[in-house]
Amino acid sequence: MRPSIVFYFVDQQRWDTVGAYGQRLPVTPSLDEIAREGTLFENAFTCQPVCGPARACLQSGKWATETGCFRNAVPLPLDIRTLADCFHEAGYDTAYVGKWHLASGDGEGAPHYETSAVPPERRGGWRDYWMASDVLEFTSHGYNGFVFDGEGQRHDFVGYRADAINNYAIDYLHSRASGRPFILFISQIEPHHQNDHGVFEGPDGSKERFRDFDVPGDLAGTAGDWRENYPDYLGQCRSLDDNVGRLRDTLKETGYWDDTVFFYVSDHGCHFKTRNGEYKRSCHDSCIHIPLIAHGPGFSGGKRIPDLVSLMDLPATLLDIAGIEKPADFAGDSLKRLVSGDASGWKKDVFLQISESEVGRAVRTGKWKYSVRADGDGWNDPFAPVYYEEYLYDLVSDPHERNNLVADPSLSDVRKELAELLLRRMAEAHEPPARILPAKA
Repeated sequence: MRPSIVFYFVDQQRWDTVGAYGQRLPVTPSLDEIAREGTLFENAFTCQPVCGPARACLQSGKWATETGCFRNAVPLPLDIRTLADCFHEAGYDTAYVGKWHLASGDGEGAPHYETSAVPPERRGGWRDYWMASDVLEFTSHGYNGFVFDGEGQRHDFVGYRADAINNYAIDYLHSRASGRPFILFISQIEPHHQNDHGVFEGPDGSKERFRDFDVPGDLAGTAGDWRENYPDYLGQCRSLDDNVGRLRDTLKETGYWDDTVFFYVSDHGCHFKTRNGEYKRSCHDSCIHIPLIAHGPGFSGGKRIPDLVSLMDLPATLLDIAGIEKPADFAGDSLKRLVSGDASGWKKDVFLQISESEVGRAVRTGKWKYSVRADGDGWNDPFAPVYYEEYLYDLVSDPHERNNLVADPSLSDVRKELAELLLRRMAEAHEPPARILPAKA
């Protein structure tokens, strides 16, 4: 029998909030146990450090610039074959819960479903169960809010938001009558900040519970707003973990757990306004290094995978798990090969597109971080003909990225090699030809 899949997708969670990655405080006991029994990817990175584009990459299997969803407020195209379409065609039930963020646009004539029900044709192919809002932050706060069901009916919830979203996933598991395998996509907004309040909204008690936090090395001694927000941020992460534990209990009680592959992953991390004027949209590891944990058939045994992997590898992985042929236009490679012990030919770098704050591109290897930016408008320009070197970090000697070596004359050969690599990756993502010039003085 083909396995079912549960994909637990969270928003803006740093990898180092998870105990299995070294967090000292009891933030993620459920995930830590799942990691001990399953597989933990030590070096997983987003492909686009902003919400909508990262989601578009997952749903389409394409780079954000290929779908046009290179920034927020761009709806997923209606004429593409999506991940959910592939699963539906293969006989899977498809269920989606939580934040969608791929139905609404900006500007005159664009679709707007920020606070109304997303119509079926704008749901990216998710058909059999739907309980979601396009922009969940606009229909809820940390406590209380509403989502819409598959018929477009509004459902108000009470209590903490992460609990409510998780409850809809539990409801799906208890109510389904089909004997077909399923893919359940749970999209939480925690631990994202609440924009209209300008704070991170942890469950009540978070400030006291996590006030004794260890300051991450990239934040120590910086400005930013982590001092007042980190306890609530960790409280949000603990709430997610509690809900993962409850969902795992339901999967066990309903008999699905042993035949289900479970993934936990974030869209990007959070640098707490230490790298630019907000929380993400930069090349730094605090922003791009994400937790990625898998459990279930093919992912058991307490493995830790050191190879560099990308969020872009996950669509191909999910299809591989289900025995579904990957469409020719899907990027990425299946992680199943790494987990089986075959790392031959696996790429030694990850590629990132950066938008909104800049028109940027970056490549990360085991040793180097190399990032470039153009003079263009990050909100309106998906590409640029010319980029300028912006960052170069030696991640071995400087893991917290405090010493920018982009102008170091002794590393000109390193920058040249990385520029060539980055241009190759841009071409593979079907970007137009570009040039990279030295950093501006």
